[in-house]
Amino acid sequence: MPQLSARLANSGDLDAVAALFDGYRQFYGKASDLDGAKAFLGARMSAGDSTIIVAEQDGKVIGFTQLYPSFTSVGMAPILILNDLFVAAEHRGSGAAQALLTAATGHAHEAGAVRLALSTQKDNATARRLYEKAGWALDEQYCSYNLRLAS
Repeated sequence: MPQLSARLANSGDLDAVAALFDGYRQFYGKASDLDGAKAFLGARMSAGDSTIIVAEQDGKVIGFTQLYPSFTSVGMAPILILNDLFVAAEHRGSGAAQALLTAATGHAHEAGAVRLALSTQKDNATARRLYEKAGWALDEQYCSYNLRLAS
């Protein structure tokens, strides 16, 4: 039986995570840019301004999630934004996404965050089922708006 685990990424994971990140971006309609993905993630890792968690199966990185720190002003406490979650197509259904969500929740507790937040496309039914099954609740109280500043 394949061994599945999730852990914090380290600099040795950069190539594997960059390849997955490139796939994630393509899933959302962006052109492949592996060099850009590697540079972007390398900068996040070097600056320590995000936390990347990887899912491994038998020692191979098969998925990742990326968390960004933020705050709730009303709650006067830290929160984490789960900005990215992606599992390689051939490993979907393996439990990797659930393992990543569990690890993200554990990391958020350890970091003292009072909430995890995420956004996904309305038509991403697979992701929405995963999140709801894991206890995430759709926000029906607040509307989210974005102001596009660059393409």
